[in-house]
Amino acid sequence: MSACVPTRAADPNRTERTQTERTHPPHSPPPTGPRRFRIAGADVSASIAVFLIALPLSLGIALATGAPLQAGLVAAAVGGLVAGRLGGSALQVSGPAAGLTVVTADLIQRYGWRTTCAITVLAGLAQLGLGCLRVARGALAVSPAIVHGMLAGIGVTIAVAQLHIVLGGTPQSSVPDNLQALPAQLAHMRPASVSVSVLTLALLLLWPRLPGRAGRLLRKVPAALVAVAGATAAAALAGLRLPKVDLPSWSNHALAGLPEGPVLGLVAAVLTTTLVCSVQSLLGAVAVDKLVAGRPGLSTRVGRSQLDRELLGQGAANIVSGSLGGLPIAGVAVRSSANVHAGAVSRNSTMLHGVLVVIAALLMVPILELIPLASLAALVMAVGIQMVSLNHIRTVTRHREVWVYAVTTLGVVLLGVLEGVALGIAMAVGVALHRLTRTRITHDEREGVHHVHVRGQLTFLAVPRLSRVLHLVPHGADTVVELDGSFMDHAAYETLQDWQKTHTAQGGTVEITGRHPGTRISEPQTSGDCRCRPWTPWRNHQCEGPQSVPLAEKNPDGSDRSEPDPTGAVGTSGTSGHELARGISAFQRNTAPLVRSELARLAREGQKPSQLFLTCADSRLVTSMITSSGPGDLFVVRNVGNLVPRPGEESGDDSVAAAIEYAVDVLQVRSITVCGHSGCGAMQALLNSEPGGAQTPLKRWLRHGLPSLERMADGNLPWGRLAGRFPEDAVEQLCLTNVVQQLEHLRAHDSVARALDEGALELHGMYFHVGEAEAYLLTETETGGVFDHVREPDLTT
Repeated sequence: MSACVPTRAADPNRTERTQTERTHPPHSPPPTGPRRFRIAGADVSASIAVFLIALPLSLGIALATGAPLQAGLVAAAVGGLVAGRLGGSALQVSGPAAGLTVVTADLIQRYGWRTTCAITVLAGLAQLGLGCLRVARGALAVSPAIVHGMLAGIGVTIAVAQLHIVLGGTPQSSVPDNLQALPAQLAHMRPASVSVSVLTLALLLLWPRLPGRAGRLLRKVPAALVAVAGATAAAALAGLRLPKVDLPSWSNHALAGLPEGPVLGLVAAVLTTTLVCSVQSLLGAVAVDKLVAGRPGLSTRVGRSQLDRELLGQGAANIVSGSLGGLPIAGVAVRSSANVHAGAVSRNSTMLHGVLVVIAALLMVPILELIPLASLAALVMAVGIQMVSLNHIRTVTRHREVWVYAVTTLGVVLLGVLEGVALGIAMAVGVALHRLTRTRITHDEREGVHHVHVRGQLTFLAVPRLSRVLHLVPHGADTVVELDGSFMDHAAYETLQDWQKTHTAQGGTVEITGRHPGTRISEPQTSGDCRCRPWTPWRNHQCEGPQSVPLAEKNPDGSDRSEPDPTGAVGTSGTSGHELARGISAFQRNTAPLVRSELARLAREGQKPSQLFLTCADSRLVTSMITSSGPGDLFVVRNVGNLVPRPGEESGDDSVAAAIEYAVDVLQVRSITVCGHSGCGAMQALLNSEPGGAQTPLKRWLRHGLPSLERMADGNLPWGRLAGRFPEDAVEQLCLTNVVQQLEHLRAHDSVARALDEGALELHGMYFHVGEAEAYLLTETETGGVFDHVREPDLTT
């Protein structure tokens, strides 16, 4: 150790260097003081918006559970401060969640409030353990149909229970009991409670729909706050005598106690609370990531959620909340969505909202005690109804999981959350097994060729039926085996291959089409690690991993063309030049013989396209594929953003106008289609553009999209819709609006206007969703843009 410490005698030049450094100090960064804590203005405004939503909801959820109303405020404050600081999702807001209402209410009724707080602490410890084991991703393996069904069942339970308070009564302990007592409650309802509740619901419904510029300004105030404040003011002015919020002194606030009750019951309660809190928080974090990714502006400054850390943060928050006498905590969708849409850029917004809740709980007690309980009940009932999402029902129906959703929902409503989730999991397993074993195998003969069609997954369970059908094929017959499924196990593969070898040895022919694990069965095994797209012309371009040299890419002597080629036509393996040459070779080998006669006809007669197709230069838009067109059908113009510059502008680029004039006047096309698409980089750049800066060619070109941006911001024009729904985010909204705007630009061109007046031309708007492979046509151009699914034509007419 002493050898590592230099002594003064070991450095005779130390004094000289010190004097030199005093005269000429070395280059080093200037000393910095302690870092100052700063909060972005966007975080401050977002925290206020979230606080205004959280305050009435926290009181309402506490009321719905039967807990002390102060417990909701404690949970909201702890969720903001603890989960907001320690959690892995920067913009997710945690607090008392409606999804935990039924669980907490049942625990309070069974074990009392102090034991419920202890269960919350134990659930937090369980979450810490799960977070340390890094199993957060595993929670996402739960089928979305089960999660949506669980939330829907909880929503139904909440709504039915709060309906009794809305009518001026007291809810029962279960949904069947509440439904049974509802007729008597309707017969003895209190008009004052009903009127306050109806006013609350009316404000909740109408406030987000206020029209005009003034409506846009007023809508920035959360509807939940307006509804509760409006109902409270109306009740006070009318002098209605109603049960109101009662916040006892904090000195009498009940804290957690030692858990009392049967051990198995307490264990089940902890597991249920842990499950619901964890799944809801993790799914909420994933949803927040999607919201942030689709938000224009500062979304890149917000990191993606760390799910294991989020689980740790939620566990710590539940420990603190339960210890302080608060409700269980989870990520809350409504507040998280408001936080993202309000422009929050860091976790400071979540923490500051918790500080505001603490201030309100200490200083606003006289104001909070003016709120009628019927108004809070109406607010929570509306939240419960919204948890039964029609969009979720459509989604599970489309994926054929409606039975999983329905069983989970009914199980939660009739039996409880844990029992309902268990039933949902059992149903999901049953549906998966049914799909795996449901295989239809048919055999028929057409024009002397025997066809064996296999629909579904081909596993060992279907091998007896497959073998039986294959032996119906006569010896020496021509046979086509069509596999319509995505999975084949080893037993089925061996059976099929053995039969194929036997049948061909007896003089028959076998053509196998479809899939087996990893590759097309009908294709030669040229690349074991190749993951190919389903459309043939692009197959050789979409392979990843080690590539084998196709047969057409061998030299005439049979040697691999990977050796240096004197013509220089093929580059080094793995380069873009090699891929290009391989694609050309595949075209010459496979496609050219099929289209040579058609192209020869087009070469003789010239091009006669029926439509001009104007779309974006995005590489994911394959115009021939999404329109099912071939050579000579489309006159295609592509540019960044599918823009049509208005005529007369000094754009410095007349290429689009020239193409329009040529297509209409010379080629005499009968229609022009403007096709936008999802995830358009040009529209994203428009949203993020700032005035000033260097005028690059891209910026000069994108200025032709500014009218689309202005159209979207115009409050007098309705927003475009996609198959009846509003766009998911601002980028999708601008993509739809841009299609409508470019159609207007088209009408301003002389050649287009003249052809429209003569009735010789039609204009169409189109939107292609890349991720969903869905095409939409614009059906109502004059009303702001309604894009609907492309329907099959009625062939009977």
